[in-house]
Amino acid sequence: PRKFNLLFETHIGIVPENKSLAYLRGEIAQGMFVNFKNVLDSVSPDLPFGLAQSGPAFRNEITLGNFIFRTLQFNLSEFEYFFNPKKQKWEKLFDYWKKEMWRWTTEILGVNKKNLRWRKHTDEERSHYSKKTEDLEYSFPFGSFKELYGLAYRTDFDLKNHMEKSGVDLRYTDKETKEKFIPHVVEPTFGMDRSFLTVLLDAYSEEKGKKEKRIVLKLKPYLAPYKAAVFPLLANKPELVEKAKQVYEILRPEFSTAWDDRGNIGKRYYSQDEIGTPYCITIDYDSLKQNDVTIRDRDTTKQVRIKIKELVEFLKEKIER
Repeated sequence: PRKFNLLFETHIGIVPENKSLAYLRGEIAQGMFVNFKNVLDSVSPDLPFGLAQSGPAFRNEITLGNFIFRTLQFNLSEFEYFFNPKKQKWEKLFDYWKKEMWRWTTEILGVNKKNLRWRKHTDEERSHYSKKTEDLEYSFPFGSFKELYGLAYRTDFDLKNHMEKSGVDLRYTDKETKEKFIPHVVEPTFGMDRSFLTVLLDAYSEEKGKKEKRIVLKLKPYLAPYKAAVFPLLANKPELVEKAKQVYEILRPEFSTAWDDRGNIGKRYYSQDEIGTPYCITIDYDSLKQNDVTIRDRDTTKQVRIKIKELVEFLKEKIER
């Protein structure tokens, strides 16, 4: 067997022979523990309270691949939720964060519940600082269920060790009893790159069309890069283009809106479906007479007529819910 270090090594210094060995951070949690005393001194928060941080981490991974699933540099978002173990049971807080992470994934990101599961770490795999760890896993197409997020009860391990090694008092003083103690921590961790990958994979759909396959990215409307696309029915008819431009200028200050006058209308629909645009708006000859438009829903392909003056409110209601 050969030794392998998952931490990314680097060197600090100008003169080669005097450079110091350093490691890029393998997680982002420690910044919050190191700054814990600063938070107490400056904000004086009441327990329980949480700190959050988002940023890059680095690991010298053995096996890279599967697009952005496993990379040398990746982005994490973490909470450190501090509490008094004498006043709150960690099991209840653990369950609370499990529900919140599940709600975030299914309701906010829109991931199908059937593709998710919680898995508890065995004693052999659980990190030494954790009393309990569970992973929220997603069924990826390249290897069944794999870790998406993690939730750990880190007890007082981090603050206690920083306190011992630095000699700085990191205890919290209860404002009522004046008791000094080291808070315990429940830590939800979110892989942001994997969140992005999961949303794309889960939203991707292929449907059989009459002539060709329809590829649809069924993103939550508020997650879609473009919320709407505006088409003139015919790009070579100035009156339709002018009216469509007017609608486009109405929508653009309110939503990220695409303009598309390429090819036939069917191909424009398919093009917007593929990038996840939830609503396509077509200006036709009836629009010139009645001052309305046709709106097509990405997921159902159903079309309705809406007055141009009602268009912004209609889209806001659809996109924000």
